[in-house]
Amino acid sequence: MVNKVFLLGRLGKDPEVRYLENNRAVANFTLATNEVFIDKSGNKVEQTDWHNIEMWDALARNAEKVLKKGRTVFIEGKIKNETWTDKEGNKRSAVRIRALQFQVVSTPGAVVDHGNNNHHSHEKNGNVHEEHQPEGGDILPF
Repeated sequence: MVNKVFLLGRLGKDPEVRYLENNRAVANFTLATNEVFIDKSGNKVEQTDWHNIEMWDALARNAEKVLKKGRTVFIEGKIKNETWTDKEGNKRSAVRIRALQFQVVSTPGAVVDHGNNNHHSHEKNGNVHEEHQPEGGDILPF
């Protein structure tokens, strides 16, 4: 069985990062993905889906540094279904994407990679910027 998700979308808001016990960190934000299709009447329709993303520990700390509202990001992760009972006794549920790695798509051909070791960092105008060079020199199609 496989639980694997790949999303390419835009951040709906800056990540909200919380620091927990034992130096754990969790980041939460929304990601919008778009689908364009032609309906039965021949009209072009754009549909937006919103995804709740969570990142933990080092990934959350990196997200806090480089992810900003409106940036395009590629996320690899897994679906997490959660259920609980609220204070009023109502059953609640939520679906989240737990990100395992991400890449900021800054400009065509340039990618910021935070999920593997094939990257280097430099500072430009006070901002930490990490670049990834795709293996084999391939240009990414987006």
